[in-house]
Amino acid sequence: MDSNVGLALFVMTTILLIQQFPLTSAQSIGVNLGLTGDNLPSPKEIVELYEKYHIKFIRIFEPRHDILEALRGKPLVLVIGTKDEDVQTIAQDQNAANTWVQTNVIPYIKDVNFRYIIIGNEVTPGPIAAYVAKGIQNMINALTNAGIHKDIKVSAVLKGTVLASSYPPSAGTFTNETTNIIKQIATILLQHGSPMMINSYPYLAYSSDPQHVSLDYALFKSTSPVVTDGSYKYYNLFDAMLDAYHAAFEKIGVSNLTLVVSETGWPSAGYEPYTSKLNSQAYNKNLVQHVRGGKGTPRRPDQSLNVFIFEMFNEDLKQAGIEHNFGVFYPNKKPVYPLF
Repeated sequence: MDSNVGLALFVMTTILLIQQFPLTSAQSIGVNLGLTGDNLPSPKEIVELYEKYHIKFIRIFEPRHDILEALRGKPLVLVIGTKDEDVQTIAQDQNAANTWVQTNVIPYIKDVNFRYIIIGNEVTPGPIAAYVAKGIQNMINALTNAGIHKDIKVSAVLKGTVLASSYPPSAGTFTNETTNIIKQIATILLQHGSPMMINSYPYLAYSSDPQHVSLDYALFKSTSPVVTDGSYKYYNLFDAMLDAYHAAFEKIGVSNLTLVVSETGWPSAGYEPYTSKLNSQAYNKNLVQHVRGGKGTPRRPDQSLNVFIFEMFNEDLKQAGIEHNFGVFYPNKKPVYPLF
């Protein structure tokens, strides 16, 4: 058999297998790819780095055709977002959604493994949150019009600030101003078998209140329950934060919604003593072990965890401080610390 033909068959078979077992069917770890830097590797080198370290899921925050070109023929699973400034237009104009799919998906669909399209990035809550549900529906319509709606799901991301209460986890409640919007989004996602994306950062809870949040609890190091909430016992803050969302969704009548953690991580510098390479490595390494352990949260023990670490590289054009230092790799492709 010709080697090129053999490679093509292998890639196609791998992609088909991934599509049969999507991101929400088993525990998985992905890494967000932020590109706000002037010293980052080429798209080809970036994709090769994902492959070298066996990272199977990649998320980009907006259509980047150079990254899409580099992903051609690769088995990596892709999550792609729309720009925030495009959300309102996509929501108000079906033709805009159709054009977005025709421009950013159709030219690559045969050899790039799209899994999710995310409408905006952390736009709920916010001034364009009211357009997200309609944006999701129009994007689903656009995928249907293109005949690819069975292979690609559409979702949205919630900021942590949508929660009015999260302690104890069973008290999880959405803020009054976001409840109706979240319920609209969740209803559409349930109808189409899509998960809700959430961003969850135990680092932020710990660094903002170290007197009441222990470092071991935030870093998955506690050996005994730190929080007991009825029959649920919590050894780590990550599970507690997810279950606060689960409780909040139960309160608005969408208890069977699946969650995917679209961002979580711990910066390695920028706000000492809370940030350090040791803390960053401990959080991300223990997170990976926790996810790969195959257990869900106390409130959802049978629901696999699916998580995207933030992020692949330190981004030097972001706001100075912790925003520079979430990467697990330096721009020269060297690991910040051993992880994968």
